[in-house]
Amino acid sequence: MPTVEQLKTLFILSFWATKMYLPVFLVRIDERTKNVVILAGQENEIIIYLEGKWRYV
Repeated sequence: MPTVEQLKTLFILSFWATKMYLPVFLVRIDERTKNVVILAGQENEIIIYLEGKWRYV
């Protein structure tokens, strides 16, 4: 289960992606690190860390 901070960030980033007409293909929790991974559009990968901070890869 994602943390509350991860869920808030996930909602905001998903909103931004769909606002830019990017399809969100995958939202998954990495079993090893417990980070949330989002795959959106052609080449967009975003990692959301446990504390809610995120990084565009």
